[in-house]
Amino acid sequence: MIKKITKIFVKLLLVAILIFGLFFAAVSFGVFGHVFTVKELKDFKNDTASLVVSDDGTLIGKYFVKNRTNIAFDQIPKHLINALIATEDTRYFDHKGVDSRSLFRVLFKTILLQQKRSGGGSTITQQLAKNMYGRKIYGPLTMPVTKIKEAILASRIENIYSKEEILTLYLNTVPFGENVLGIESASRRYFNKNIGALKIEESAVLIGMLKANTYYNPRLYPEHALNRRNVVLDQMKKYDYLTNEITDSIQALPLVLDYANLESEGIANYFLVQVKKEVNAILKTINKENDTVYDIRKSGLIIGTTLNIDLQNYALSAFKSHLGKMQNRLNKQYRSGSSKVALNKLVAAQLKKLKLTKSVDSKKNREVFSWKGFYTDSISVRDSLKHALTLLQAGLLAADPNTGAIKIWVGGIDFRTQPYDQIFAQRQTASAFKPIIYLTAFEEGAMPCQYLDNAPLVLTDFENWQPQNYNHTTGGKYSIAASLAKSMNIPTVNLFMQIPFSSLENTWYNLGFSQRLLKKPATALGTSTASLYEMAFAYASFANGGYKVEPQIITYIKTSEGKILFENKNLSTSVKILEKLSTDILNAILQKAIVEGTGRSIQNAYGINLPLAGKTGTSQDYADAWFIAYNPNLVLATRVGATLPAIHFNNGANGSGSSLALPLVAKILQKAQKNKKLKNKYFVNFEKLPIEIENALNCDDYVDISDIEKMFESIFKNKNTTFEKASKKAERKSKRKKKKSLFKRIFGKKDE
Repeated sequence: MIKKITKIFVKLLLVAILIFGLFFAAVSFGVFGHVFTVKELKDFKNDTASLVVSDDGTLIGKYFVKNRTNIAFDQIPKHLINALIATEDTRYFDHKGVDSRSLFRVLFKTILLQQKRSGGGSTITQQLAKNMYGRKIYGPLTMPVTKIKEAILASRIENIYSKEEILTLYLNTVPFGENVLGIESASRRYFNKNIGALKIEESAVLIGMLKANTYYNPRLYPEHALNRRNVVLDQMKKYDYLTNEITDSIQALPLVLDYANLESEGIANYFLVQVKKEVNAILKTINKENDTVYDIRKSGLIIGTTLNIDLQNYALSAFKSHLGKMQNRLNKQYRSGSSKVALNKLVAAQLKKLKLTKSVDSKKNREVFSWKGFYTDSISVRDSLKHALTLLQAGLLAADPNTGAIKIWVGGIDFRTQPYDQIFAQRQTASAFKPIIYLTAFEEGAMPCQYLDNAPLVLTDFENWQPQNYNHTTGGKYSIAASLAKSMNIPTVNLFMQIPFSSLENTWYNLGFSQRLLKKPATALGTSTASLYEMAFAYASFANGGYKVEPQIITYIKTSEGKILFENKNLSTSVKILEKLSTDILNAILQKAIVEGTGRSIQNAYGINLPLAGKTGTSQDYADAWFIAYNPNLVLATRVGATLPAIHFNNGANGSGSSLALPLVAKILQKAQKNKKLKNKYFVNFEKLPIEIENALNCDDYVDISDIEKMFESIFKNKNTTFEKASKKAERKSKRKKKKSLFKRIFGKKDE
């Protein structure tokens, strides 16, 4: 009987072996799909995320199809390798890709005995095969087919690569959840550091995630991750990678993360949109000239940019502290009174325009942005629109005026919910436009100590329009220097009518503005629109002595191996568009504006003692607030205002350029002047005025006219005038006038 049973058992075993052999051969020869060859395994290459770095090499973003950053074996800390071996494959250095004991355990327990919790049985090399090519479904044969395929591939991989190379490939391909692939990307995501800086307990957390990357995600399930970390540490102790004392001390530590989700909460997401556009354009040219095709999402490129990480962080901090405070004030204004009535009417009009009439008052949970963080609230479509319309939007741009290198780019208050880049928004320039008028006057030969009339002005051909000064004062005369520094409106309109409009247009377009400049007196007060981008680089031409400068954001592009694909050699100014004498005078006056004019609070209220010139701007009804500050090495420009001009502060204490925009720049400069490296690099002194005009600003800001002049003026001078007549007179005068010599420009008649 025993012999009979033995014979049957042997026959069954032989049949099983034969069936398994035939099944193995069928898998090996591709009956169940292609099995990758040795050559294909040798040619395997991961799609790798491209990294974007700031001007000092700090990571600020990635582009990827799969979020992966490849590293070399010598970059991996020893304790991470030990944690991996102790937890995932203790006989890793003894087998040749397949651990036969584990494999047979899986085959018999999982397949024959249907024990689902018998373990995976896969070696690190087999897991690598799975990570490299994934798995397919073959119905009830899925498990045996995939295991055999992976065993075959693991054997081939072991014949091609060294054990160290296999570990490196594995750690570069393993998934960590959240669309993160590879140990380097995981280290940066969960601990905000490269793998070389990982501590033992941090390595244990990441290795622990390999068992189930969602269940053991330290952000989502910190308790699970902590328990799993300690299991990994116990395994390291069991296999003598850690002593009892070290294990106990590390296991007592709390779980500490420094989570960095660069996909949605990066420090420069608006900037990265521009970087991607430029890099793709550069790669298009490179790919035409080379056999290798580079893809920003797959090729693992290193992209160097001009962004300064310290200044960028200072700007983000300024946005949060200042705009958070001002947003609270605006919200309070629109909760009651006439502002509330106006908001309700505006919301009703917008709902009608959007054809949203049904269920606009039914509530449901919605994610809401606030400066204290996102929160979920049960609000209606109507209330959601109110919230959106009353949000203060803002942009801030900083650049080196000599090279065009962008140093700060904050395109909005939150990239995820407010993706439109405010740096490109066309808005009324207000008084930030005035320096362009005065600069044109200097190009025409005017000097700072010529005086401009401040008497009430009525323009009869423009419906008797009467420009008003911000402080509503009239009378007397202001020097050109004081008129600009104090942002006087009536003198500015008078100057506008004294210069040829064609010259002003020429200056406007040469400075890089795209919108049409209208030949209307209100243009003098900044009714024309421009973007923050255009305004910043116009002021850059003031700062650098009159040169047109092109914005630059990319410094280099190189492969992960260090091969330089692109190096920016255009970081210089070359096209002269303004006379240096004109910009010298303008810079001197705008320094005066910072010391005693509309920008004086930057010194008085914020304690900034850096060499600065600057100009505020406040558009009609406080719809937009501007501030641009600069010196020879840095221009900082910002604009603040709600999406629709109809939403605005109702007083200058909150809505003016000096109250709403200036503090953003001031808060950046407060920190920058304490940073010696930044201070020495960017905040240099302006050149002194040339000796021939060193006293050009030495005159009284304001002069009152004598009683006799007042009498004759009241009798003979008609305060009513026409803009067209004044403009034609200025054009004729410009055509007649020969180019003045430097001597005449300096010592000519001071008051016309």
